[in-house]
Amino acid sequence: MATSNGPVLLSFWVSPVSQRVRIALAEKGVKYEYKEEDLFNKSELLLKSNPVHKKVPVLIHNGKMICESLVIMEYIDEVWPGKVKILPSDPYQRAQARFWADFSNKVCECGHRLWQKSGEEQEAAKKDMIEKLKLIETELGDKKYFSGDVFGFIDIALVPFTSWFYTYETCANFSIEEVTPKIVAWAKRCLQRESVAKSLSEPGKVYEFVCFLKKRFGFE
Repeated sequence: MATSNGPVLLSFWVSPVSQRVRIALAEKGVKYEYKEEDLFNKSELLLKSNPVHKKVPVLIHNGKMICESLVIMEYIDEVWPGKVKILPSDPYQRAQARFWADFSNKVCECGHRLWQKSGEEQEAAKKDMIEKLKLIETELGDKKYFSGDVFGFIDIALVPFTSWFYTYETCANFSIEEVTPKIVAWAKRCLQRESVAKSLSEPGKVYEFVCFLKKRFGFE
């Protein structure tokens, strides 16, 4: 997908927040150059592009650097309006989309604790994860997507974490489908979209990577 003058995405294959950006770009039909980062040996380009957090994703467009996945998604929506709108046009609905997209980050935070901790700390993280997923499921309700029939901002923000569900379940010994079946059904619908299917990591590969991290950093 490389282009000579188009945007450049600094990313990491298993990063769910980076996958948000890939989905957004795919939904808009934007061609871009993908640069895979080694997060154990970060490039000078990444360090220069995101000097505050030194993290992916970073979108480089017209020589300017845009950081933080949700911010990048809004930027993409504004710069490449096209036929597809990621954020709702209604101000209230747009505010709600931003709220729930930001809330979805807490799934990632709980997930880190699930595979990094054990014993009582892991049980607390699991309880926290289930509570947050149930809140998100309540927001989804019986809708096809979070905004109704339109795949949008909240869906893009949340769906990358679903490729980590297998890891969360395996590490903490529980079933997400049992506690939030509507979320799992929604995730399967999202995977039918080409933009999602081509952007998300295979769950087994995610688990292998987490096992590597657990050994490398002594979380076992």
